[in-house]
Amino acid sequence: MPDISDTEFGAGLFSADYRGARLRLLEECRRAGFVVDIRGHPLSGLDKEPLAMDVVLVGPADAGSIVVVTSATHGVEGFGGSAIQLALVRDTDLHDTLTDTALLLIHAVNPYGFSWLRRVNEDNVDLNRNFVDHASASYPENDLFELLYPYAVPREWNSRAIAECDAAIETLARRHGAVEVRKALARGQYRHPDSIHFGGDAPSWSSTTLAAVCEDYLARARRAVLVDLHTGLGPYGHGELMTPARPGEAVYDRLHAWFDGEVHSTTAGTSAYAGAKGSILAGFRPACVGLEWTAVGLEFGTRDWSTVSLAIRADAWLHAHGDPQGALGAPIRRQVRDAFHVDEARWKRLVCQRGREVVGRLVAALSG
Repeated sequence: MPDISDTEFGAGLFSADYRGARLRLLEECRRAGFVVDIRGHPLSGLDKEPLAMDVVLVGPADAGSIVVVTSATHGVEGFGGSAIQLALVRDTDLHDTLTDTALLLIHAVNPYGFSWLRRVNEDNVDLNRNFVDHASASYPENDLFELLYPYAVPREWNSRAIAECDAAIETLARRHGAVEVRKALARGQYRHPDSIHFGGDAPSWSSTTLAAVCEDYLARARRAVLVDLHTGLGPYGHGELMTPARPGEAVYDRLHAWFDGEVHSTTAGTSAYAGAKGSILAGFRPACVGLEWTAVGLEFGTRDWSTVSLAIRADAWLHAHGDPQGALGAPIRRQVRDAFHVDEARWKRLVCQRGREVVGRLVAALSG
């Protein structure tokens, strides 16, 4: 396979929108002879295009080990994840190593968010907070968010309103601690569907569809590793491996061995990501008897956190208090897209290089 630094296998793997990313994946799979299992979404995209969670199995159907690669759990973050998955579809050298190991590519866990340029889904649910036991209604506690709620999303979107909310949050940070306020804003909440990081009050279409896909494809496997692809946190273009497992736990120790200590624990305080109990890494496990399950996130840095967090709040305001089809709709969608997808060749090359490296190392580890 050509070096990833050239145009075709670096920046050229990225698409301009969800529709383009999906069509390229479907066409590449057709050329390679891979069957695409299409799980259609009930709604349409921003441009009225059909939405789907597309599933591709590369390698033997009866493989004992499977590397599951998911993109767009946070919809708009799907640009990088989709490019990595397209690279994996094209990587014939990697395919040749798949004997008792297979790749399961799940393109666009949250196709609605990918199309509409939102991290959240059609119900403003942050899917990385949705993997909890909704039947028990015993949601993770986040009482401090109740104080932050009036200021997390301004009622108006202008510099004065934003500054006033920021000042109120800063006051609360001095009172309760800056770290605690940051964690409360990010870890997820289950009481305010019009605010940021809402985990929902029921399983989403995406979470139930993902569970069904994994049950269908992993039933005969002995072990599986999930690589969930994200963008938006950390240094520019750096792909951080993260897990909620702690040192000494089986999942952490496996990942630590496979990646020579590169994996960081989100619960042991070594990762830039604070972690959430309802994340796909912490809260999702396929209902497959006897399956050894390992989940790891791969997060690529984009812009500084103030730029990223402002885009998240802008999107929440647009859909809670604004008009997505109004004058601010398109500018805010661009703002969100630019916060999670850096339209620069160097960033794109770094993302594709690291994504292929991580998956390749997992395939080698599981094949050994």
